[in-house]
This record gives sequence, structure tokens and C-alpha cells, in this order.
Amino acid sequence: MTKSKSLRFPGGSGTRLAARLDQPRETPIAHVLFAHCFTCTKDYKAVRRISQVMAEHGYAVMSFDFTGLGDSEGDFAATTFSSNLDDLEAAAEYLARSHGEVGLLVGHSLGGAAVLGAAGRLPSVRAVATIAAPSDTSQLARRLDPAAEAALHGETFTARIGDREIRLGKELVEDLRDHELHPRISALSAPLLILHSPSDDVVGIEHARRIYRLATHPKSFVSLGNADHLLARDPADAEWVGHMLAAWARRYV
Repeated sequence: MTKSKSLRFPGGSGTRLAARLDQPRETPIAHVLFAHCFTCTKDYKAVRRISQVMAEHGYAVMSFDFTGLGDSEGDFAATTFSSNLDDLEAAAEYLARSHGEVGLLVGHSLGGAAVLGAAGRLPSVRAVATIAAPSDTSQLARRLDPAAEAALHGETFTARIGDREIRLGKELVEDLRDHELHPRISALSAPLLILHSPSDDVVGIEHARRIYRLATHPKSFVSLGNADHLLARDPADAEWVGHMLAAWARRYV
């Protein structure tokens, strides 16, 4: 049996962010911080299922909505990748104060890039795992460039993300383009698990290869078979990821 509760805490810019803590009935093995994918939320089905499965295995997992998304306050169009890192650090500090220090960081898609970027700022982290993560943030910047350039006036623009149109800031694109993620991957001292599907048509498998090449040991790669980027096509994919994370992390946390 597991339990879940809603939380709120001040993010990196001081806005109130919404979070959910999924936890076992007994004392948790470790506390996990989960960073969701770009424009997703803590309530995205894959995030919820992975968190619940890990809680069933004895982990306490906090997932949260980045500034301006889901139930969190703030304007998403005013955020950047750097502000996401600040939110992630604020979430880790809050979790440490209120429940327990973060032992494992997990990130999905751009959230995976965020945990790679933030891990060095969080000394309690003993392991890091990425799911369908890009090896550099310029990958997303290139996807957003056409929409940003089409908006000749103003600091915001509208881009289609999946089946939604969402308002973004031009500063986000500039920050994504300029961010240096490779040195942070190379400097990562915590064990790393890379989960990626060879058939991912959003973030190609070459990104997993690059992360693996840049990282130092101990590092592991697990193929997600035919899973799609968002782990949405088959609910069993997210469930399997949860089991894999729980088994792998137990060795380190």
C-alpha cells in the first residue's frame, strides 16, 4: 500500500510551486525527486505511474510542476532552462527540510537534461537517472527556432508542442541555445542510469549514446524497446520504467 499527498513550496523565483509526494506506508528506502518533461506536469500519466510503482517498491517520490505549469503559480513564458534548474534545486531543498534529503534524481525528456544539469548542485544526490533525455539543450532550441523567428515583435511567441499551442518566451530559446550541458555530464560523480527507446522520434537514440560517452563510470544504459518518447502509447512502458528505476537505484541509495 502507498499513500499520496499534495504539497506546496517556494520555487527558485519565489512563486509557489505544486508538488505530489507518493510514498510507502513504511519508512522509505530513499527520497526521489522527479522532473517532468517539457510543458508536461506532475499529473502526466507516465509521471504518476512511475512514481506510484517506485513507491510500491519503498521509495518516496516527489514530482512537481515547474513554474507556470499545472497547479504551480507563475508565467511559463517567463521561464528558462536556467530557471528550471533553480526550481529543481528549490524542490530538493524543500524535500530535504520537510521529509528527507534527495538520494535519487529522475528526469524525463527535458527534465532529464535538468537533472543532469542540477545534480552537481545537490550534494545529497547519490544516483541520477534519465528517461528519453536530450544530451544538449540546443536540440530543443532548434525545434523552437522557426516559431520564435516568425514572431518578429515582442518577447513571447506561440509554438505547437504535441497537440497543444503554448506561449513561450524568446529568452527560453536563447538560454537553451547557450546552456553548456556536456561539461556537467562529464563532471557527474553520481552513478547514472540512461533509459531511452531506439525508436524515439522526438529525441533520437544518438542522444543516449552521447550522454553515455560523456559520463564516467558507474553508468548504465537500458533500452526501452519500442516505447514512444512520452511513454504514452502503452501504459506498461511507464510501469516497467518504474520497476527498473527501483531495482537499479537500490544498489546506490
